[in-house]
Amino acid sequence: MIRLQQLTLSRGGRVLLDRADANIGPGERIALIGQNGTGKTTLLAALAGELPPDGGEIVQPWRDVIRLEQGLPRSPLPAWRFIVAGDARLSAARRALEQAERAGDGMALAHAHDHWQEAGGLTAEARSRSLLAGLGFDPAQADQPVDALSGGWRMRLNLARALFAPGDLLLLDEPTNHLDLDAILWLERWLLRFPGTALIVSHDRDFLDRVATATLHIDAAKLVRYAGGYSEFERLRAQRQLQAERERAAWEARVTQLNAFITRFRAQASKARQAQSRVKALERMTEVAPIRALRGVEFALHEVGDCPDPLLQAQGLDCAHPGHPPVLRGVELSVRRGSRIGILGRNGAGKSTLVRTLVGELAPQAGEVRVSRSVRIGYFAQQGIDRLRGDESALAQLQRLAPGAREQVLRDYLGRFGFSGDAATRPVGPMSGGEKARLSLALMLHDRPQLLVLDEPTNHLDAQARDALADALAGFDGAVLLVSHDRYLLRATADTLMLVADGGLREFDGDLDDYAAWLMQRSASTGTTAAGARTGDAARPDARLAPQVAPDAREDAAGASRRDDRRLAAQRRARLAERLQPLDREIGALEQRLAAIDARLAQIEDCLADPAAYRDATNTAALGRERSALGREKDELEERWLERSTARDTEREAFARDAG
Repeated sequence: MIRLQQLTLSRGGRVLLDRADANIGPGERIALIGQNGTGKTTLLAALAGELPPDGGEIVQPWRDVIRLEQGLPRSPLPAWRFIVAGDARLSAARRALEQAERAGDGMALAHAHDHWQEAGGLTAEARSRSLLAGLGFDPAQADQPVDALSGGWRMRLNLARALFAPGDLLLLDEPTNHLDLDAILWLERWLLRFPGTALIVSHDRDFLDRVATATLHIDAAKLVRYAGGYSEFERLRAQRQLQAERERAAWEARVTQLNAFITRFRAQASKARQAQSRVKALERMTEVAPIRALRGVEFALHEVGDCPDPLLQAQGLDCAHPGHPPVLRGVELSVRRGSRIGILGRNGAGKSTLVRTLVGELAPQAGEVRVSRSVRIGYFAQQGIDRLRGDESALAQLQRLAPGAREQVLRDYLGRFGFSGDAATRPVGPMSGGEKARLSLALMLHDRPQLLVLDEPTNHLDAQARDALADALAGFDGAVLLVSHDRYLLRATADTLMLVADGGLREFDGDLDDYAAWLMQRSASTGTTAAGARTGDAARPDARLAPQVAPDAREDAAGASRRDDRRLAAQRRARLAERLQPLDREIGALEQRLAAIDARLAQIEDCLADPAAYRDATNTAALGRERSALGREKDELEERWLERSTARDTEREAFARDAG
């Protein structure tokens, strides 16, 4: 049991936790949440013994504590050896073995061999390669030196190294950053099997809902515990806030009653004693603290207005980095006004290369991208925060984009993104990753783009900012092209899913649950993981005795497997469509009637907007009555539509569970 007792932590002169208490049981997977800058990473450092508390104590009985490193790793070792080197016990056993070999001490050599085997030395390479394969590395990357890998892949090595070493307590800070959906699903399964205790800092609500058994929320420098993952935290916290508001309302009513009595009867001798007792009662009453609204952000997106349609078209497009062969060929894509396209695909498949080609950052190797005249494109790059000027303030960088705007107008605009008062004028360099991401969004949106091209916009945002962005995009009337591993954002934003795979782009026929199933089927149909291709002999001692399959036979088997997958998927969709058909029919009828009501209401508004209509008082009154009746009917139908749509979603989820 980990016990935090009256714990106080500070950083840079600011108190992050003030006499906070919490208990964490063995084997629990705790989601540690809170807004950016509230002290989540600092608390992990304290639990790892890297930072002494300013007050209170941490009773932390676990000896083997593994913490996910945040810095970019550097090493000349091959990736898989770098992972193995992170296991302190295995490294110590290897050093003892080498010393015994050099000394020629047979007894010491035997003991060292035993310790090395107990530390997992026999399976170390196979386990390391298996971890790397789960996180998306192919066999060639596993053998590459760490220093030769790109930044994103090197950050994944930190995660692989943390998962490799056995530990009693696992501390993960934003483990899903830099992971694609395939790797996130793999990590979820890995954590569900992890026998130790885990504290996980993440803003990915779907990930936390699946892995967390409880949630610790840093709120007002305290730690508040909730059962379940992020969605359950939101529900329970809303209940607590509602109860606190009720208590506050009751307190205010009581204060008003006491003050009225005191004011009325203070001067009357017969009531003086009662009045004085009420004064004392009022002094003794403890005010219930008001519920403070979360200091989040509201990304109030602009209206697009008139714009061409389509906004962008790609024809026969080959996408590649300069001097490299194409990663995508023959891309066909049309982005129309109102399009809401989510782009799926594993890391390295070419998603970022595609969007950089579409916005003109990379030149096409073949084909063309046609952007309609006068279209304004807002592009949020995955590494966009690195382009901000660290020595300038948010206000200064916005003033450079809008040199003629009044300062107060720019300050008001930045305030909607969480940069109010002094926050607008302090340098950007020391800001957190989430603050820089919000500023990048603010700068990108200032020109009121009609097409938003967003490449992993939520990587550094906290949960409240992610929710605000999802809400804003849901109401945006322009077009959205979104690359993201955030399932909540994709579900809230995208109407169409496009898949980058096998060197091409195609529409994906299904939702995110179907995509997760497709990934599992695709992995299974390959017959082995990337790690198994290199480490099968080490992982399975009898692998050499397995019959060798001819390449043609393997291709035929793979083709048959894919045909079976497509047939099963088609049968699954047919069963789902049959199950949803009554609800779809009812929803369709409701939508038709709502469209007819909207059309008639528009006609009535046009009539009533004409001054000549008021010459006939009887007709005007009839139109007014009809408008009121249609308004009531519309409210009832919209409520019915929402109810049936919710029932449809519930039915779909039940079907997915039954099928799984």
